[in-house]
Amino acid sequence: MTIDKNIDFIPLRIAIITLSDTRTYETDTSGQMLVDRLTTAGHILQAREIIKDEKPLLKAQLEKWIKDKKIQVIIATGGTGLTGRDITPEVFKSLYEKEIEGFGEIFRHISFKLIGTSTLQSRATGGVANGTYLFAIPGSTGACKDAWDHIFAEQLDIRFRPCNFSEMLPRLLEK
Repeated sequence: MTIDKNIDFIPLRIAIITLSDTRTYETDTSGQMLVDRLTTAGHILQAREIIKDEKPLLKAQLEKWIKDKKIQVIIATGGTGLTGRDITPEVFKSLYEKEIEGFGEIFRHISFKLIGTSTLQSRATGGVANGTYLFAIPGSTGACKDAWDHIFAEQLDIRFRPCNFSEMLPRLLEK
């Protein structure tokens, strides 16, 4: 598991969406942390939104971004817990053409090492729709940091070996 320095980095165009009934751009530390991490890595912030935890709002925003060929990756933060307002996984799964089951499993494995059994409350999920990667992670800044540092930093970098999500992008729409 290494970065192959013989391969040129290719920046991805990433959209960040925060699900929250209370956060603003000034108080959205999780969304901002993801923006900071992705731009520092050399990727492009293509879009960013904060929306309320409402199924129709989230579904409409995701559908808009999934149709936008400029957006290759969507990362949502928030709404992955167990309360009645936590609707993110249900909406994401309704849009997937293919689910990436291992994403949630690996996220919880990493999280378990850091926060123990509290990770059971996370319903992190990943999938593909219309050639776009979709990932939903918890809303805490720590969870966003862990997801970026231990999953996205490698899997969204085409140089990561033995394989990565980035190199699969051109093939996601194959029939």
